[in-house]
Amino acid sequence: MDFRGWHVYDVGMIEQKTGAENGVKLEDIVSLCKRRGFIFPGSDVYGGLAGTWDYGPYGVALKRNVMNLWWKMFVTERDDMYGVDAAILMNQKVWQASGHVDTFTDPLVECSNCHGRFRADKLEKADTCPNCGQKNTFGEARAFNMMFKTNVGPVDDEASISYLRPETAQGIFTNFKNVVDTIYPDVPFGIGQQGKAFRNEISPRDFVFRSREFEQMEIEYFVHPDAWEVSFDHWVEQCKKWFTALGLPEGSVHELEVAEADRAHYSKRTIDFEFDYPIGREELMGLAYRTDFDLMNIQNASKKSMEYRPKDGGAAYVPHVIEPSFGVERAVMAVLCSAYWHDTENDRVVLRLPYELAPVKVAVCPLARNNPELVAKAREIYAMLKKELGDVLWIDSGNIGKNYRKMDEIGVPYCVTVDFDTLEGDTKDTVTVRSRDTTEQERVTTTDLFTLIHEA
Repeated sequence: MDFRGWHVYDVGMIEQKTGAENGVKLEDIVSLCKRRGFIFPGSDVYGGLAGTWDYGPYGVALKRNVMNLWWKMFVTERDDMYGVDAAILMNQKVWQASGHVDTFTDPLVECSNCHGRFRADKLEKADTCPNCGQKNTFGEARAFNMMFKTNVGPVDDEASISYLRPETAQGIFTNFKNVVDTIYPDVPFGIGQQGKAFRNEISPRDFVFRSREFEQMEIEYFVHPDAWEVSFDHWVEQCKKWFTALGLPEGSVHELEVAEADRAHYSKRTIDFEFDYPIGREELMGLAYRTDFDLMNIQNASKKSMEYRPKDGGAAYVPHVIEPSFGVERAVMAVLCSAYWHDTENDRVVLRLPYELAPVKVAVCPLARNNPELVAKAREIYAMLKKELGDVLWIDSGNIGKNYRKMDEIGVPYCVTVDFDTLEGDTKDTVTVRSRDTTEQERVTTTDLFTLIHEA
């Protein structure tokens, strides 16, 4: 059997279904993540802090792989994209000019009985408190600004106010002229950024789907005002390629053309891409045509020109912007939900992660850990793979069946077992390679091992 081509699961071999079709529940994902070192509740040893999550060894590897894949697809592999990493803390004028200080709010209601506070627009029953069950205990909704406010420097006054950024986009816009003046790119071009964002959510919920601290991957793509529709359509297709790269099943992602009444005030067109999570169909990412709203706000507030001067001597203009905005945690959650599979035939839980996203690519295991010669050979093979692939795991505890089951739950595509046949006879210098998705095993030479895995 040829293992090449197995890096992304073969949908002809194993039908991939959405979380809803699989019957996967949110508690299945949460349990697996905690049990196998992916995601833990934040500050858990002290009773936790609502809306915060800590990523364990495999979780941080998965998240980094998602972010690295995004950077590769949307920045390094393109000729029209440039990266920045703007500061989290910025001058308060940034958020005043963008409108966040005045308008970045959610409707807040408080129960007069239990004093629980909730987002008014997310209550299933507008007259019933979900905390205490009492009816007609809510007063009038009031605006609640979701930005975390802080002070910069030793003096606590109005001039020292800053905010933990609620989005990464403004860091891109404030660096627009810096990039133009130093790189002088041709329009259209984009600026991409990954980083932390913070929102003081009234009701964080549904695992990492809605939390108070999260990461974004955002692009501001600057275009001529007359060319925005072509660029918008281009980014629709690029987003679809991203979903495929994440291994999201066909049919699990849906395009929602957002009506004018529901769009952000700066947007002239928005598409929300929604995913079939176990919690229901919810937003995975958004694509918006922001016109020249942000650059004009900066120009008006700073009194500095945001015009772009074409290299051919044409008339200067303020570019318009197409914004694909990706949430890291929502992407990770979609990947986990898509990859989670209860293999009833073999009574196992499997994470069928695409090879490029798997936190561990290969696990190497000696059949007997108390045999020095066997362990030494296994260590030699482990070192070879570790040097070339990096994400390789050594396991020598428990029986081989339990090790396989554990690796399946972590999402390891291949397990390499070094046994006594590896040491002598006609099978010397061969190992057993097991496929995560099919459980099928093949004996291959150690010289072919790297080729089979690396070239797949």
